[in-house]
Amino acid sequence: MHCLRMVMTVFLVLICSQALAEKRVALVIGNSAYQHVPTLPNPDNDAGDMAAKLRDLGFEVVVGRDLDLAGVRNTIRDFVGKLDGADLALFYYAGHGLQVNGENYIAPVDAKLLSYIDLEFEAVPMNLILSAMERSTRVNLVFLDACRDNPLAVNLARSMGTRSSSIGRGLAKVGTGIGSLIAFATQPGNVALDGAGRNSPFTAALLRHLGKPGRDITRELIDVRRDVLEATGGKQVPWDNSSLTGEVVLKPSTTPEPAASGVSGKSDNAAELAYWDTIKDSSDRDLFDAYLQQYPAGTFVSLAKAKIRIIERAAGEAAATEQVAALTPPTTETPVLETAETDRELVRSIQKELNRVGCRAGSEDGLWGLGSRRALEQFARLSKVELAALEPSGDVLVRLRTQKARICPLVCAQNQQLRGGRCVDIKRDAKLPEPSTTRSTGETPAKKTPSNAITAPDDAKRKSFAGCPASAQLAARQTLERGTGRGRTVRSATHSCGRTFVCRRAARGQPWDCDWR
Repeated sequence: MHCLRMVMTVFLVLICSQALAEKRVALVIGNSAYQHVPTLPNPDNDAGDMAAKLRDLGFEVVVGRDLDLAGVRNTIRDFVGKLDGADLALFYYAGHGLQVNGENYIAPVDAKLLSYIDLEFEAVPMNLILSAMERSTRVNLVFLDACRDNPLAVNLARSMGTRSSSIGRGLAKVGTGIGSLIAFATQPGNVALDGAGRNSPFTAALLRHLGKPGRDITRELIDVRRDVLEATGGKQVPWDNSSLTGEVVLKPSTTPEPAASGVSGKSDNAAELAYWDTIKDSSDRDLFDAYLQQYPAGTFVSLAKAKIRIIERAAGEAAATEQVAALTPPTTETPVLETAETDRELVRSIQKELNRVGCRAGSEDGLWGLGSRRALEQFARLSKVELAALEPSGDVLVRLRTQKARICPLVCAQNQQLRGGRCVDIKRDAKLPEPSTTRSTGETPAKKTPSNAITAPDDAKRKSFAGCPASAQLAARQTLERGTGRGRTVRSATHSCGRTFVCRRAARGQPWDCDWR
């Protein structure tokens, strides 16, 4: 008996020393203090507590808290540099995350995500981390507590307009390579809760159950799922996707694990019942596949398989209906007309708002043409608003209505001028020559046509007119202002020398012919 005890002791020491000899590396990131959206209360606490837990389990931990874009990338680089020769790698993230086109992204604390282009420059794809782990490490564990309701995703969806359907709720399901396990705070496409305590429900359960002596990680995640279901009243169901090829024990046991008691069996049944109550009315096949994976001999196995057959049959019928619809020629129906009329009203409203802010969209006819598109482009450029496309949408109308003042400059027509913020017609008053004091009222051209007879001056007058120009044409140019004879064919005036001359022309636009009187 004494020899048997010695052998068992040596065996356990070898197991423990082998576990301790493993190189374990962990990356822990928690983002709470977001600069452009409300602060999250728990991720900073979650990251600090998880880092302490993993250090107790023998991990070399790289920690990043409240990281901007440069901080996230530098922290990931430090972590990847430590993966060489590692036996076990672990990644934990708490904070805002989002999925776009099935790809998951980490949102740094300085992210704005006001347009689709910002996604490439302000967010970090999670695959950057997962791919590095799978290339370098035999066993990989990933825990993502990043499925919270995300206002950054709302900003991005608004900017993308009709393309916003590519942005999903929560995180997307991730495929794993051999030897990897990815655990989500809730099922893909759903939103997790922050919780009212120091930690989120998912992280609080991880801290309680990770590293129990002798427990396999998949068994620990079942306990985590049970605790989260209980804490959230069945609203949140943690999800995991595993391709592990063997047991992963974070903390080896020094004593044999006792046989499962009746109490434990009852607890498992309660967890199974709570999980089934959560998914029984769902039409998502993945939930029932997960049930069969976790409870292969469970109470509701036959019901889960029947539900899967119903979902498959419904999917087949839907596909057949779509195929028939594709082969059927389109018909003009009332809903289509209503939709077209609604779109035209939207365009008309946008054109009206563009004209109101001074960006000339032309006629408010509800037809979106080149003029309307140029007006919207001018509005976006002058107001410094980034638009995903120059097309009408509800978001464009909201942005226009929030603009109270004029944004586009006022442009006046050729015969108008800007005066007091308005375009007014330019008035051009004709300037007529002042009547001479030597001219009698009877000589006014408009009332009396001068005689064609020209009387030669007598000798006395000829001597007094010695200072007059030799030519009546020259006298007319010196006396009359240019442009004052508009519309007239006969004009007469007195030169400053005292001598009177008369000018005639055959028609408007013809040259004047002037003679002394």
